[in-house]
Amino acid sequence: MTLRKARITENNQMRADKPPEPERDSDRLQRLYEDNLHVIYRFIYSKVGNREEAEDLTSQVFIKAVRTIDSARGAASIQSWLFQVARTTIADHWRSFYQLRAHSLDDLLEAGWEGPAESGAPPRIEPPNDRVNRILERLPDHYRDVLICRFLQNLSIKETALRMGLSEANVKVLQFRALKKAGRLDLEGL
Repeated sequence: MTLRKARITENNQMRADKPPEPERDSDRLQRLYEDNLHVIYRFIYSKVGNREEAEDLTSQVFIKAVRTIDSARGAASIQSWLFQVARTTIADHWRSFYQLRAHSLDDLLEAGWEGPAESGAPPRIEPPNDRVNRILERLPDHYRDVLICRFLQNLSIKETALRMGLSEANVKVLQFRALKKAGRLDLEGL
């Protein structure tokens, strides 16, 4: 290789090693933000259901993205990567939202908690089979039949529909209503 070709190659390599110009980089980030803001926001809003939280989480996603952006990615790759960042941000949000706040017994006692109330006899715990039978006896026949088929005999929706002479959709509706009514009856029986 001649000296001239070596210098040209070296100059090209040095230009390639240079970081991108700040203005071009900021334009690219601006375009990235504008192109993906609405889809990322809608995705996050669908998961949290609150406008303010969705806006906050969307801004967190783009802040994380700016810190760790890979300029070699294509547009489709960047968008899928942004969705992954959004998923982990949402998971972090819900994890912190539902984090149990554990208190020591000493903290509770200092706050005025007096411990469990001393009452006469401990509450009677009903055996599960008796509880199920009590609830089933109080349900209408068609509700009782669908619950027995589905949960006690472990039949599928299709098998239950055939046995009861109903459509599969009707069995699903009956099962939903039967479980709802059974839950109300169980609460009333307490």
